[in-house]
Amino acid sequence: MHELSVCLALMSQVNRIAGEHGAQRVDRIVLNIGPLSGIEPALLRNAFPLAAAKTVAAEADLIIEEIPVRVECFTCGKETEAAPNRLVCGVCGDFRTRVTSGEEMTLASLELITAAESSTDGQRDSAGGPAI
Repeated sequence: MHELSVCLALMSQVNRIAGEHGAQRVDRIVLNIGPLSGIEPALLRNAFPLAAAKTVAAEADLIIEEIPVRVECFTCGKETEAAPNRLVCGVCGDFRTRVTSGEEMTLASLELITAAESSTDGQRDSAGGPAI
């Protein structure tokens, strides 16, 4: 189950970002995951509580947004959505395409709570991150 090692790497990145922003805790983690990333969202959700335990993200909600596969056609130049097992152009049907989206796992955003926010009005600070 490599999703646990992915979650551990995610927690390392989340802890670093939270530290840079002076956050006491993380309320929400939003990931964008494509079907060609090799990551199984259900297994990632199952691994998350173990990886997040005893971190600033221990109580965080993990939101996984699945992004579609998109391909750019070398024949007609159009970019269209494609099925993960059928990477053909949606306009002309050619198989000579380049995947432009759907292979990535990206930390899209974090909702952070700082010491000042937790003691006053509870407003949230949002931070995004690079692809993992």
